[in-house]
This record gives sequence, C-alpha cells and structure tokens, in this order.
Amino acid sequence: MKKGMIYIYSGEGHGKSPAALGRALQTACKGEDVVIIRFLRGRGLADTEFVKRLEPEIKIFRFEKSVENFANLSQERKEEEIFNIKNGLNFAKKVMNTNECSLLILDEVLELLDNRIISVVELKNLLLCKPEEMDIIMTGATSNEEVCGLADEVTRIETMRFKVFE
Repeated sequence: MKKGMIYIYSGEGHGKSPAALGRALQTACKGEDVVIIRFLRGRGLADTEFVKRLEPEIKIFRFEKSVENFANLSQERKEEEIFNIKNGLNFAKKVMNTNECSLLILDEVLELLDNRIISVVELKNLLLCKPEEMDIIMTGATSNEEVCGLADEVTRIETMRFKVFE
C-alpha cells in the first residue's frame, strides 16, 4: 500500500488549479477515483457537460451559491457563503473518513485562510482525517511557513512573461 502525500500548489500566478486537474486526470487514467472540491470560485468548470463526462472517476463539487467574488458580497451574503463553505469542508472530511477516493483536491482552500474563513489550526484538523493512502492537493496563493509545514511537498507556481519580439 502506498503512503498518501499532502501537496500544496501555491503562487500568485495562474496554473495551480490546472496543475491539480492534470494530476486528477493522471490518477483517473490509472482507474482511481478523484474528488475535487472547489472553494471561492465561480461555477464555471463544475457546470459544464465536459466535466459530467469525467464521472464517475472524477467528481467536482462546489458548495457556494453565489457566482460573485466573495470579497464583493455584503456581510449578510458572506455569512451565508461561509456556512456553505463550511459544508464543503465537512464534505471533505466525509470523503476522507469514507476513503472515497485516492486523490482529494481542495481547490483554492488556501484562500479560505486569507479570507479568515478558517484558521491554520482548522485546516490542520481537517488534514488529520486523511487516510494513510490518500493523496491531497491544496491550491491557493498563500504559502506561509506554517501552512507549508502541513504538506509533504510544496510547489510554487509562478507566471512569467517575456517579450519575444519587439
């Protein structure tokens, strides 16, 4: 039996979620199941016909109801979304407790820390539910030392632009 790892894909640029999705596809190609839970994202990916064709190997969930950016919501709507986000975190715990997949992706979960929706201690307690053989990927811009200490491996993704022609 393989030992599962905790990975962080962090950085300010683009590419964290696509990298995690690439890992999801690799895992599904091996006949293993993947669960992706998206946080602080618009509906986008989860509502497409393409994603439905990936099931049952790859399942994508989103618990928030709003399509607006969390920072732009009224305080009342933020409270509603925080309740929905906490349901998503509880679902992640259920996925781990039932060992439902071999790869669990918590997309943009690190942004929950930046928005003070959860604390590092709460994230750590969630990760304690991880089965021995399950891999977990967490994405988001935040990668402070305390957060990085929760992972076995941290990948920093950086967007660089070069002018090729002048």
